[in-house]
Amino acid sequence: MDTLQELGQAIATKRRALGFKQSAVAVQSGIAAETLSRFEQGRVSEFGARKLMALLSVLGMEIEFRERGARGSLDELRKERGE
Repeated sequence: MDTLQELGQAIATKRRALGFKQSAVAVQSGIAAETLSRFEQGRVSEFGARKLMALLSVLGMEIEFRERGARGSLDELRKERGE
């Protein structure tokens, strides 16, 4: 991901896949519902690390760092493709 907008869209996709309502995720993560809505729609210019970490925790996700352009293992690539 390269932009905050892409990150917000990925979070929205994951939240929907889990069947979680936006309002419930907002409450559980301590984020205002309007802020979460704007983040998922790509309508924020910044989104704090504390908010992001709380949101990821509610969704059962974590951040992983790797070098830009670095490819994963064959197993990781297959998982991404749904194979």
